[in-house]
Amino acid sequence: GNLQEAAKLLREINAETPSLIVFAIKVNQLTLTRNLREAVQLLKARVAQYHFGSELEKGAFTKDLALTQRLAGDSAGARITAEQARKTLEPICRNQPDNDFAATCLSEAYAVLGDKNSALKEAGRAIALRPSAQYAVDGPVMEENLALIRTIIGENSGAISILTRLLEVPYRSSITPARLTLDPAWDPLRADPAFQKLCEEKTK
Repeated sequence: GNLQEAAKLLREINAETPSLIVFAIKVNQLTLTRNLREAVQLLKARVAQYHFGSELEKGAFTKDLALTQRLAGDSAGARITAEQARKTLEPICRNQPDNDFAATCLSEAYAVLGDKNSALKEAGRAIALRPSAQYAVDGPVMEENLALIRTIIGENSGAISILTRLLEVPYRSSITPARLTLDPAWDPLRADPAFQKLCEEKTK
C-alpha cells in the first residue's frame, strides 16, 4: 500500500515502455492512487502509438482502457472503447478456444458493454479452462476476474462471496485488504458491511 514509493520507481514509465508488465504496473499504481485521468491518457497513448506484438496484446490494453475510462466516469467513452476491444478479442477467442487470458479480457469488455450474460459466460469459461484445483498459482486469478465482472454488472453479493474466499488463498497477484481498500474497481461494494469487514479484519 506504499503508493508514493511505488510512484518514485515508476516515474520514467511511459506509453512506449517495452515491458508490458512494467507498463501495466504503472497503470495500476495510477489507478490505486485514483489518478484516473492520467491513467486514461497513458492507456490512450499506448493503444494509439505502441506496436503490439499480437492482436491479443492490443485487445487486452484496449480493454484496460475501457475499464479505466469507466472508473473515471466516462461511461460513453468506455463503451466505445469496449466495443473496439470486443471486435479484436472475439475472433481470438473463436480461434483460440483454450486461451483463458483472452476469455477474461473478452468477459471484461462484455461487462463494460452491459452484456451481462456474455460477460458471465466468458468469465466462467476462463475458470473452466484454468481451475484453481489444478492451477493454484493462476487459477484464482480467473475467479478474481469473475468477482470483478459481478461487481461491474451489479451482482455485489456474489462478488463479495468470491473475494471472501480469495482472501484466504495465496496466488499470483493475490487479493489483499490493501488492494480491496485502495482499488476503485471495488467502490460499488464499499457500502456493504460484508465488504467493509473484508477490508478491516485482516489489517488488525
